[in-house]
Amino acid sequence: MEVFTSPVQCLNDVVQAWTEYLTVVEEEKTKRQNIEAWEKVTLAEIRARRDFLIGYLESSFDERAKNFQSLFQKVDQAISDGDNQMLGSTLEAIVELAKSNPFKDLADLSTVKAALDNPDHVWEL
Repeated sequence: MEVFTSPVQCLNDVVQAWTEYLTVVEEEKTKRQNIEAWEKVTLAEIRARRDFLIGYLESSFDERAKNFQSLFQKVDQAISDGDNQMLGSTLEAIVELAKSNPFKDLADLSTVKAALDNPDHVWEL
C-alpha cells in the first residue's frame, strides 16, 4: 500500500482516480452505444434479407402452384377429349415438376449470401 506523503498529494490522487473513472465510464458508454447501433443495423439487415427470401419463396411456390393448376387443367382437357397422348405427356410433365426442388437455387448458401450482399444482383423469379 502506498504511503501518503501529504494531504495535497492525497487529494490529487483522489481527483486523478475520479477523473480516470469518469473517462472509463464515458468510453464504456460510447462502446455500448456503438454496440447498440451495430445491433440495430444488423437486425435491420437480417429482417430485410428474411423478407426478401420469404417473398422469393412465396413467388416460387405461387409459380409452382400455377404450373400445377395449368397442367391439371390440361389433364382434364385431355380426358374430356380422349387424347391419351396429351394425357400421357401432361402427366409426365406433372411428375417432372413434382420432382423438381423449389429450393435448388438456394442449395448453395454461400452463393445466396453473396447475391444478397451484392446490391447490383438481379434476381430472376
